[in-house]
Amino acid sequence: MPLSIPTLRRCFEGAIPATIATCSQDGTPNVSYISEVHYVDRQHVALSFQFFSKTRPNVLENPRATVVVIHPDTGAQYKLAVRYLRTEDSGPLFECMKAKLAGLASHAGMTGVFKLRGSDVYRVESVTEVHGTPLAAPPPPEVDVTTLRACMARLSAAGDLASLLDALLDVLADPIGIEHAMVLMHDPAADRLYTVASRGYAQSGVGAEVRPGEGIIGAAAQARIPIRISHATSEFGYGRAMREAAERRGITGLEHEIPFPGLPESQSQIAVPILAGDRLLGVLFAESAAPGRFGYDEEDGFMVLASHVGAVAALLEEEPAAPARDEAHAGRAVAAPQGAPLRVRRYAENDSVFVDEEYLIKGVAGAILWRLLRAHAEDGRSDHTNRELRLDPSIRLPDLSENLEARLILLARRLEERCPSLRIEKTGRGRFRFHVLRPVTLAEIPR
Repeated sequence: MPLSIPTLRRCFEGAIPATIATCSQDGTPNVSYISEVHYVDRQHVALSFQFFSKTRPNVLENPRATVVVIHPDTGAQYKLAVRYLRTEDSGPLFECMKAKLAGLASHAGMTGVFKLRGSDVYRVESVTEVHGTPLAAPPPPEVDVTTLRACMARLSAAGDLASLLDALLDVLADPIGIEHAMVLMHDPAADRLYTVASRGYAQSGVGAEVRPGEGIIGAAAQARIPIRISHATSEFGYGRAMREAAERRGITGLEHEIPFPGLPESQSQIAVPILAGDRLLGVLFAESAAPGRFGYDEEDGFMVLASHVGAVAALLEEEPAAPARDEAHAGRAVAAPQGAPLRVRRYAENDSVFVDEEYLIKGVAGAILWRLLRAHAEDGRSDHTNRELRLDPSIRLPDLSENLEARLILLARRLEERCPSLRIEKTGRGRFRFHVLRPVTLAEIPR
């Protein structure tokens, strides 16, 4: 295969640092490492402009340079003769490189140090291989369109958001073979993402939060672009990065933060936004202990699946005006509470809910739980509709992008994991039943 920029895309993954050689007008050479070489198109690459105390003035004086990249699988080295064209400090290219660098910096513990100042765009004038004896290249990955088509059919068959998210993680595990993945939904009112579903972890992490801009997940959400890290620094796991970020924000009650379910030895990560038109619904994240697990083909496949999930989720949001009565549940008796009472305490300031002194949930999901408990205690009600929750001002749903269904999924799964004596059972489209299996005592701490 003749050498070209597309055939060298594996060299741009960041596994082995690239170098750039420049020369000033007076003939003084300089060689520097490059944090990021970014594939732009068949004729152009972009280099991250961060420090470059010597490289920067050199290319402004003399725009010709040589970049050496190394293939992470074979060790083969390639020289790119490049010519500097321009620097972009805004726009899609800059945001993409900035987001990827932010994710790398978060994992390397260098947030605030690895700061992108610009994307230097170069035209590649020639590519040559450096003489050597590289290792044998692994077989190229196959883009299995048939498998992708079957996965999308399974997603289209989902009847509600919960089954859609479960189907997404199921198809990633089988047939695609990605063992560790999770879905986080976006809460625009609180400016956060919260985990609603996961696969492959000892603890599900349902309810764990990430702020936009934090780590690879937050960076993908903020820039709304896919981000891959192929060879992460294992010293800084994602859970540690999230804890340090929380400490920087001044959060002292970390025991009330739900632990993030990351792999301790994660080496490859990918995060892609789930969009419905121009609205951010959430982020699909996957990781692996194997370096280089996610390449360009996986990125394309993830984006196809995430786009389809966004479209299906938007359709599922269109709830019918009058949900049909579910005859299968209509006459079912609700079991009377038995056993020792549950002590439930709510803090009105942020709707944090504790059960028997253990933190359970907060925010809109906490407000929903408190409303259900009050309705059960005051009126003996067990059956509810999504519509009545949307109309209740005490829950304080945002006017736009309220994602009520996602919040109910979060609450139901947190109850299943941490408080099985309280349970939410879906009884139809836009309808559910709240089971209280033990007596409950309620206490509210005012603002």
